[in-house]
Amino acid sequence: MAGTIEAKLKELGIELPQPAVPVANYVPYVITGSLCVVSGQVPLQGGKVAVTGKLGVDVSIEQGQEAARICFVNLLAQLKAAVGDLDRVQRVVRLGGFIAAPPEFTQQHIVMNGASDLAVAVFGDKGRHARTTIGVPSLPTDAAVEVEGIFEIA
Repeated sequence: MAGTIEAKLKELGIELPQPAVPVANYVPYVITGSLCVVSGQVPLQGGKVAVTGKLGVDVSIEQGQEAARICFVNLLAQLKAAVGDLDRVQRVVRLGGFIAAPPEFTQQHIVMNGASDLAVAVFGDKGRHARTTIGVPSLPTDAAVEVEGIFEIA
């Protein structure tokens, strides 16, 4: 049924933003075969990064999870721009998460659940995915989190 994912987003109270324009030498997505690879998205809201800083220093785990959730919403905005209709998504194949934190921070996987949980809430079982989550010393624009994704499309 067309519009199923859009209806789910509405039910979850999510309105997709205008996709962010790349600020460096890359494209927001690449479609190859039945895969759409979406470049990493930071927690951009209303034209500014909503959550900045380092996890475990000036950003709580809960704030980090919200940042990851916002990143996934931005992934969906790019994905919709790429494929036109989110009902074309057959599967969330993989998410990659980058968490800005000091070396002693070890809860990256909990932070990344903000994105993963939303993927499952939006796509159901098709949202269950492989994942890599790593800690990094810093991210562009001092973002606390960045998330990239690979999606199978019809």
